[in-house]
Amino acid sequence: QLQLEESGGGLVQEGGSLRLTCAASGSTFRDLTMGWFRQAPGKERETVSCFPRNGFDPSYADSVQGRFTISRDNARNTLYLQMNSLKAEDTAMYFCAVGQYPFCSDSWRNWGQGTQVTVSS
Repeated sequence: QLQLEESGGGLVQEGGSLRLTCAASGSTFRDLTMGWFRQAPGKERETVSCFPRNGFDPSYADSVQGRFTISRDNARNTLYLQMNSLKAEDTAMYFCAVGQYPFCSDSWRNWGQGTQVTVSS
């Protein structure tokens, strides 16, 4: 059974950076489409970025394009999210999940517990 564990969140000032990590265990990581998501209190969950299995380029939400970078290390079964130029509106709980298909879609499973990111203004 695939398990995901996020880490790397914390408190940072606006303009700062954080790198989130999603460690996967129990499956062949390289065969998975992976994604990062966030949810702020009172708001719907937002797809931040998706790294598809099918070799296509990663995708990003417009709100983070140019500031966030998703990457993966298949040898370490780990997904990353480098977040630069952080803004107060990036404050949220961040989650990783596995995509249902080899391409980015709205179907996700095996959610992690999340890591909190708080950006102070």
